[in-house]
Amino acid sequence: MENNVSVAAIPMPRIGDKAPAFTAVTTQGTISFPDQYAGSWVILFSHPADFTPVCTSEFMTFASLEDKFEELNCKLVGLSVDGLYSHIAWLRTIKEKIEFKGMKDVEVKFPLIEDITMEVAKKYGMIQPGESSTKAVRAVFVIDPKGTIRAIIYYPLSTGRNFDELLRLVTAIKTADALSVATPADWRPGDAVIVPPAGSCGVAKDRMQSRDGITCHDWFFCTKPVSVEEVERIAKSK
Repeated sequence: MENNVSVAAIPMPRIGDKAPAFTAVTTQGTISFPDQYAGSWVILFSHPADFTPVCTSEFMTFASLEDKFEELNCKLVGLSVDGLYSHIAWLRTIKEKIEFKGMKDVEVKFPLIEDITMEVAKKYGMIQPGESSTKAVRAVFVIDPKGTIRAIIYYPLSTGRNFDELLRLVTAIKTADALSVATPADWRPGDAVIVPPAGSCGVAKDRMQSRDGITCHDWFFCTKPVSVEEVERIAKSK
């Protein structure tokens, strides 16, 4: 009961909040978060426990895709409530023994936070007592170069993450920021984006007849094309 109260007493961070600050020991040395990552996008994510199969598949996938995240100027930082030596032994086992979906000899080079006190996990709402009071759920925080939380996703212990979606999510946020647009359902680079509403049916009709590339389906729903090349340029920028 005491654990549940202590978790509930800490307000969960929200989209638009500054990422809660902390200093932690990791497999790559001590980090000061988020200050150390100023100027970069970051995915801070938690997993329930070392030496578990779903987590192993996720870490192998994260590590295999690290270059793709780096292309987006996005760093990876992992966390679980296990200790440092457990982390090191688990990551060594992954590299030396585990093969999954064609991935093998996978070396995890991004930092994995030791959080045996659950201090960081509690700050980020990663401990969900209804799921487990002793393990972090699979949380994902997308944090921008100014240290602001831009997206939050939670998965239950039993469900592995979709990594194509994480790459798409960072790309979509960066595109929306750069062009002052929004991205529609299932948006992928090369698809049309949503532009601010025309404001009235008359203006929308004018836009439909214009040559600026904007299509207004009605006064509240206007789109325009954006090339894959432009999205890639935006995605690879800071």
